[in-house]
Amino acid sequence: MSGKMTLAERLFEAANLLFLAVLSFASVYPVIYVLISSVSSPDLLLQSRGFLFFPQGFQLDAYKVVFQNPNLGQAYFNTLFYVVAGTLLNVFFTSLAAYALSRQNVMWSNPAMMLIVFTMFFSGGLIPNYLLMGELGLLNTRWAILFPGLISTYNLIIMRTSFQGIPVSLEESARIDGASDFTILFRIILPLSMPVVAVMILFYGVTHWNAWFNAFIYLRDRGLQPLQLLLREVLIQNNTDSMMTGVGSGDKMPIGETIKYAMIAVSTIPILILYPFLQKYFVKGVMIGAVKG
Repeated sequence: MSGKMTLAERLFEAANLLFLAVLSFASVYPVIYVLISSVSSPDLLLQSRGFLFFPQGFQLDAYKVVFQNPNLGQAYFNTLFYVVAGTLLNVFFTSLAAYALSRQNVMWSNPAMMLIVFTMFFSGGLIPNYLLMGELGLLNTRWAILFPGLISTYNLIIMRTSFQGIPVSLEESARIDGASDFTILFRIILPLSMPVVAVMILFYGVTHWNAWFNAFIYLRDRGLQPLQLLLREVLIQNNTDSMMTGVGSGDKMPIGETIKYAMIAVSTIPILILYPFLQKYFVKGVMIGAVKG
């Protein structure tokens, strides 16, 4: 078989490379634009139009204003708490549910799974959920963020399918040695499913990091609100006054634009740093959880 590519194959490969290059640029450039804008001069940034590839008068005033905000530290702490505590609880309870529903000797596991899948398409709605949270006494508490969505149906399906692919003989041999269900789960099943666990950590962690709606609905105490609510206040409500303590009134309008970009960068960069460490497990974990066997 000849190793030379035909003209049609070369055109096809060139078209693929061009498409991937355009797609990559469209995905990466918004992040680059935000980073460049956040370190640009506010006056020059307002005058610029179109693409930006270099800072327009390099300065870090926007970051100084952002990090001087007294609400930023508490909001960051709250977000980190929700991400760490929430992800641990999510993975723990999702593992328990996936293990129980993946065992062949569990009665009514298939009907129970059908009822769980049903919740992906139908829910009680916002008002019943709010009333339920009030009756449980969870309003304006950290549990209002951690308790709803404790188990994601989509993630449960992925983990359950992955557990079903583990040979039953391993469980049977462990039971002969006197192992309990918890021993089998935490010392056999989970160690063999680390790619899927890593994917669950990534999915749940990113969800908690970006979540703002539950906090917006259930939390009134600013000391409990996550970083994303502060970002929403700056971007959507266009409120940068609380962040510009010590900035002259004449400078507030232009620097307010760069503050928005700096806030986006501050709230986005940490999760972008985390992703490469889990990337190697990502595709493998999803594929394992998507196909049985």
